[in-house]
Amino acid sequence: MAMSPPDPISRRLSLAVGIATRGRPRVLAETIADLEQQSRQPDRIVISYAEPGDIGDAPERFPQVDFVQGPLGLTNQRNAILAALHQEDVVLFLDDDFYLEREYIHKMANLFLSRPEVVVATGRVLADGINGPGLSLEEAKAVISAHAPEEAGNSETTPVFNAYGCNMCLRMQPIREHQLRFDVQLPLYGWYEDVDFSRQLAAYGAVVLLPTACGVHLGSKSGRQSGLRLGYSQVANPVYLARKRSVPWSYAIASMMSRSLKNVVRSFAPEPYVDRRGRLRGNLMAWKDLLTGTIAPTRILNL
Repeated sequence: MAMSPPDPISRRLSLAVGIATRGRPRVLAETIADLEQQSRQPDRIVISYAEPGDIGDAPERFPQVDFVQGPLGLTNQRNAILAALHQEDVVLFLDDDFYLEREYIHKMANLFLSRPEVVVATGRVLADGINGPGLSLEEAKAVISAHAPEEAGNSETTPVFNAYGCNMCLRMQPIREHQLRFDVQLPLYGWYEDVDFSRQLAAYGAVVLLPTACGVHLGSKSGRQSGLRLGYSQVANPVYLARKRSVPWSYAIASMMSRSLKNVVRSFAPEPYVDRRGRLRGNLMAWKDLLTGTIAPTRILNL
């Protein structure tokens, strides 16, 4: 993939794309190839993986991309990407199944160039397959094609509590200055790692939504953790973040209750694409551990 020069407006800002991947080599290759369609090319692409099977033949197909191998887990893998960055001003973390509208990187780069107070930005998700059976690449492209792109120079934003981890743009200066890292106590899928890191950076600037930067999250079901583990994390991780004062208790309790109640209701007629009963079992195990004082995010490693 030949990297074209940055757009003149954002030439003074270096932007890297970081993707942590697990068990989806075909999807990963499609996502990397799709980045070639961006009007403003990233200055670097860094892929973090745990095992060679996670990336397949991508290193041969995309020799200009940097691949770094490290411990399994979203927080570990995103930390490996941060460690691989040196002079870049901004890193755009994408899920390996997130597809961007053609001007997405151009708009994000311009935002971080023109708004130095912004330390975290997330784009608008036009469709999210995580809430259903998942979307195909063709469906994602159709959604993006049907969306009327908004003015690329429009940098109007809305304050948000946290970025959505599937498309999360971060300013590297405060990350380097304060030696910030994703919390490895949130293992595997890292439920709420995006909330935690957004709140860490919120101490140093603004966290915003840039609605003109759009994309589609396929929500691919392959490579995801079991329902039991995810259900446990839905309770354990908010408790952990509230105890470390990353989020208020009101936020944690509301999240725990809403997820657990949703799993209770839907377990009677579960969706075919969700291990709803497994999630409920995990919720119940975590609530029991909360009552006995043994709850911890890392307990999912033994489930």
